[in-house]
Amino acid sequence: MKDNRLDDLKRQYNNTPIPEELDDLVRKSVEESRKNISRKNRFKNQIRAISSIAAGVTILTIGVNVSPSLAQSLSRVPVISGVVKVLTFKEYKVDEEKFNANIKVPKIEGLENKQLENSLNKKYLEENKKLYDTFMSDMEELKKNGGGHLGVDSGYEVKTDTDKILSIGRYEVNTVGSSSTTIKYDTIDKKKQLLITLPSLFKDERYINIISENIISQMKEEMKKDESKTYWIHTENDKEEVLAEAFEKIKKDQNFYINSDSKLVISFDKYDVAPGYMGTQEFVIPTKIISDILVSNEYIK
Repeated sequence: MKDNRLDDLKRQYNNTPIPEELDDLVRKSVEESRKNISRKNRFKNQIRAISSIAAGVTILTIGVNVSPSLAQSLSRVPVISGVVKVLTFKEYKVDEEKFNANIKVPKIEGLENKQLENSLNKKYLEENKKLYDTFMSDMEELKKNGGGHLGVDSGYEVKTDTDKILSIGRYEVNTVGSSSTTIKYDTIDKKKQLLITLPSLFKDERYINIISENIISQMKEEMKKDESKTYWIHTENDKEEVLAEAFEKIKKDQNFYINSDSKLVISFDKYDVAPGYMGTQEFVIPTKIISDILVSNEYIK
């Protein structure tokens, strides 16, 4: 005979009413669990979103520096406020057997002072467009006259990029038989959104002689330590020899930048103060010799 006791026990269990207090507790527990799961999912989604943005920024930064066409298209994309970047906006290239041009045009993005940003970018574009047009004209002229060799390499380098200072160097190397090299610098106060000039750093024009005397002193010291170095300056060994191109003093608006150590660096183009084999020249100026004539120690320390 079949034993129905097990079936009876199941029916009793299923028909047993659940106390209201226990029923409420179960519902609250379920709801709390769902909330926790929802929070975790939201947190995970936020992490995924942040990671995606970070990855996207990395990929875009690489892409802009590699691809000029991508850089041009991105020029219309808003930049996150407070982030100042220097990108390759446009590139001119000529690659022939005897004629080579590689001209990269920088573009600043992220300055709140759009007048300053636009004026600098306009200057960079106009300078490099003129350089390219001149190269193409000279190349065609050389081809008409039987050929020759011609080359130009122009680009930029971010020398300093701190919370306060952005210094950009734009170089130009021309090759026609021998080569010449020029470098121009722009130094920007990113917080005050202004372009820093050499005269603006000092109380008066005494800086011209003070800095010039220090540079000559550095040149003499370098020549004593290394006989392979030569600067066009007057020395005790000149006797009756007179150097027509001898360096005596910097220009009022001499090329300069502020390095990451908050030091003033004076720059000279190739052939300015030394023979061509010496290349371009830079001199770090000791702050102690100019501290008394600085307007403030905001930039130079």
